[in-house]
Amino acid sequence: MLTHITINNLAVVDSLDLELNSGLTVLTGETGAGKSILIDALGLVLGDRAEASAIRHGAERADIVAEFDLQDSGIEQWLLDNELDSDGECLIRRTINAKGRSRGFINGQPIPLQILRELGEQLVNIHGQNTHQALLKTDEQRLLLDNFAGTSALRKELNQCYQQWKKKSSEYHKLKQDTAERDAKLALLRFQVQELNDFELQENELSRLEDEHRKLNNANRLIETSQSIHFQLALDEQNGINHLLSRCLIELQDLSELDSTLKPISELLNNALIQVDEASSELRHYLDTLELDPKHLQWLDERISGIYDLSRKHRVETHELFMHIETLKKELDHLENADVHLELLHEAVAAAQSKYFKLAKKLTSNRNKASVLLAAQVIKHIHELGMERCVFEIRLLPLDSEQPQLNGMEAIEFYVTTNPGQPLRPLSKVVSGGELSRISLAIQVVTAEFSNIPTLIFDEVDVGIGGGIAEMVGNKLRLLGTNSSLKEAQILCVTHQAQVASQAHQHLNVYKQSDTQKTSTHISQLDEEQRVEELSRMMGGIKITEQTRSHAREMRKQVIDLG
Repeated sequence: MLTHITINNLAVVDSLDLELNSGLTVLTGETGAGKSILIDALGLVLGDRAEASAIRHGAERADIVAEFDLQDSGIEQWLLDNELDSDGECLIRRTINAKGRSRGFINGQPIPLQILRELGEQLVNIHGQNTHQALLKTDEQRLLLDNFAGTSALRKELNQCYQQWKKKSSEYHKLKQDTAERDAKLALLRFQVQELNDFELQENELSRLEDEHRKLNNANRLIETSQSIHFQLALDEQNGINHLLSRCLIELQDLSELDSTLKPISELLNNALIQVDEASSELRHYLDTLELDPKHLQWLDERISGIYDLSRKHRVETHELFMHIETLKKELDHLENADVHLELLHEAVAAAQSKYFKLAKKLTSNRNKASVLLAAQVIKHIHELGMERCVFEIRLLPLDSEQPQLNGMEAIEFYVTTNPGQPLRPLSKVVSGGELSRISLAIQVVTAEFSNIPTLIFDEVDVGIGGGIAEMVGNKLRLLGTNSSLKEAQILCVTHQAQVASQAHQHLNVYKQSDTQKTSTHISQLDEEQRVEELSRMMGGIKITEQTRSHAREMRKQVIDLG
């Protein structure tokens, strides 16, 4: 749910800081006051296309920040899956500079706009002209029907079966294709496996061989230098390190008898002598292991060259050659036993397909029954909203395929016509924003129990209506804001109708202020008396009378009495 929004330097807004509540919130104001500025700002912060013209004249950039309370919803998991911190809240920011470039942030982390849009579709659903809305997407329509029908679990099981069928089918067709070229491929595989088996390559052998080759190839240097060092450490009786240290130690021990402070230094020399003796001993043992072996060196050269030759021949890296042998062996076994594998895969494909179509038949049956019930409830609400001649259908369109398909064997699409005699068309093709808003409102009222989107926005939902119909629209919007499976539902509505505005839980007034230098749009929350005045303005003419105010108070009293 949207709890707070801050807008700076957007269009005619200089600075705006607004807190929002759950339930139904309406935005009203004079024509041209900028009532849609909040919706425009929300669209931008949730990933709508941004242009430099959106920035307030004279400003360097526009900045919008929206804060959402996640209400323990699945959005928290989405944030965690996308490595975005979450603690029950979500802070989204969008900046737009004078060049039209923009940046998006979620919980302080910069993110691509595509990710911002993906999150936005889960947080807010905007209904109105020139706005994106999930309800027009056939995927969303399918989800609404399946949720209404209680078939979401069945669809999930069907999709798991579909993935299994797809995997086994792919394996079957690949093996069948391989089998068609079996003889030629078998001969090649047998030769390759035999060649590699004869070579008897060991795991990590190349690394060990190269270490040994490097040592043997440099044996002369290793022997000569090690012998020289060993001589300097212990064998040179005049200038050897061992003898020099021994003489120094004897002289220092004598001096220690005269001055005890020299004893620690004497101990250090003694330790150094011990270390030199150990190093000399280790070096002598090392020399014993060294030998010149030209034949073994030649064998190493040939063995290493053989490994590199095989790697080039099989087009793999040297470190991948050992595993490549195992891969070829498995492929050979697969082909040699292709008939058995083909039969097993054919049975697996048939079993998965049989299970899929059994589930798909059940899913289609449930969807057909639910589509009639859902359409009947939606059309009832549409007629109550002043569109008595509107026809609404939910169509299951069979897919032109004899093979399993993701999400079932039919596409789900909502069809509607608002004019008698005109053919029904997909909901996404409806032109009138006002009609689309009311149809969407009817669908949302019916399916609110299953909605996972916490904030719904209706822009100009009452275009072209008045009187009792407008009151019915307001009633349904209020119902939608209080009757949901969510802990808190939130409805925002831009309206011209007092009958709608009177039923809001929160009433925001949009107005402009001007001076000689600038004009700014502001939004303020109205108290009860201010609401009466605003409702009177919306109902009255040039002059607001006491009778108009009395009517406004009566409208509010009826809503308050209903609770």
